[in-house]
Amino acid sequence: MAPGKIITVEQLPDLLAEDNSVKLAGVDVDGILRGKLVSKKKFLSVAKDGFGFCSVIFGWDMHDMTYIQELKVCNKENGYRDLIAVPDLASFRRIPWEDNVPFFLVSFFDPDTKAPLSVCPRSLLKTQLEKLGEKGYGAMAGCEYEFFQFRVPQSTTSQEGPASTVSYLQNNTPQSLPSLTEGMFGYSLTRPVHNKDYFYDIFNTCEKFDCNIEGWHTETGPGVFEAALEFNESKEMADRAALFKYTVKSVATKYGIQPCFMAKPKHGLPGNSGHMHFSLVDKDGKNLLFREEVDPNPEYPDIVNLSDLGRHFLAGLLEGLPDVMPMVAPTINSYKRLVENFWAPVTVSWGLEHRAASIRLIAPPTAKPSATRFEIRVPGADANPYFVMAAILALGWRGVEKKLKIPVPPLGVGEDVGGDSDMGVRLAKSLREATDRFTRTGSIAREVFGDEFVEHFGGTREHEIRLWDEAVTDWEMKRYIETV
Repeated sequence: MAPGKIITVEQLPDLLAEDNSVKLAGVDVDGILRGKLVSKKKFLSVAKDGFGFCSVIFGWDMHDMTYIQELKVCNKENGYRDLIAVPDLASFRRIPWEDNVPFFLVSFFDPDTKAPLSVCPRSLLKTQLEKLGEKGYGAMAGCEYEFFQFRVPQSTTSQEGPASTVSYLQNNTPQSLPSLTEGMFGYSLTRPVHNKDYFYDIFNTCEKFDCNIEGWHTETGPGVFEAALEFNESKEMADRAALFKYTVKSVATKYGIQPCFMAKPKHGLPGNSGHMHFSLVDKDGKNLLFREEVDPNPEYPDIVNLSDLGRHFLAGLLEGLPDVMPMVAPTINSYKRLVENFWAPVTVSWGLEHRAASIRLIAPPTAKPSATRFEIRVPGADANPYFVMAAILALGWRGVEKKLKIPVPPLGVGEDVGGDSDMGVRLAKSLREATDRFTRTGSIAREVFGDEFVEHFGGTREHEIRLWDEAVTDWEMKRYIETV
């Protein structure tokens, strides 16, 4: 049974007749799946109303360190109390690399108000989608992930199979991990043959786990692959994006390979993007961004085939993008990717089929009318897909409601979009700068997401900044150990 199908609680006993356990997982603010294995009996008893799940997953960082700043949702004062985790029955899958154990995603709810938890990524996206749903609209999305892959040297393997990267790094630095392949060879037909079993295992396992890959190829960079996931309804796409990473990491383990979704793993090389494609549709699935009748006098030639709805949506994205940067570039490392001369956007910019802009408009004549869409090119592979899509929806819909005008002209062919460009505002150069703008009084982020979410997520980013400020890096040691 494919995810997205309507499943009732009454159907579960038959659906799970041959099983004795179920795996459940929710998503934290970093986009990481957090979950557990439960007995079938336990699952059937909580499938309708949910179960208690420790709120600490919203009170600690990706390495389980509690946030330096006490945050409202989860803290010592409330005893890191339980949240209510409610299984999403429509997310049902079986995990092919774990003997087909049943798997369900959960969403989190406040135990007092029973309302969706403000910082739950799945709930945040659902809330934005409901605004469109009230108008009879829906949103479709596609996701592209680039990622590096490194080999864990065979000397660290054991009789039980390849050792983890963690065990290797106990005595080595991350930079010492060898790349899966060397050199730059994008779209190579021969490089995947070097790791044929792994390459096809990823593709086939994603299909079995219902996070299907549409296109799968080498990207420029040593050991870099790119996967384009099949276009889907945006809520389902966010689930599939999160589960894609889970699949890749799980399959890679048995081959002694460490995938890396950092935005910028290597100095001097391109980073890992997480481009998001987005379109609006009506209840019948008709694309609402395409203009039925060509505009004889558009403000810019690039939007001749873009509907009024699409123009307002684009305007909302452009106006709000600087205020939500932590949601699309969430780590210290994210901003190492967003630099000039690496095909990564650095300004508030857009253009028809322009791959250097923050937002690439894809429309006729290069695309079918039904494929008219925006490609948001700012996010890296490290971004939480739920937050990225929620930000796109919230900003775009704000533009529609306010009937905003496109604030900057499109970039011309070959136009420089460097930091000194007069085409648009320079995007944040660091997580600190991004977080300050995100959390400031009157930010567009506060307007569209509310204070509670902004205070919590902003606090988690301030935690990340604090740890970075206190870190001593290899670069510092190499530069100063002898000379100062």
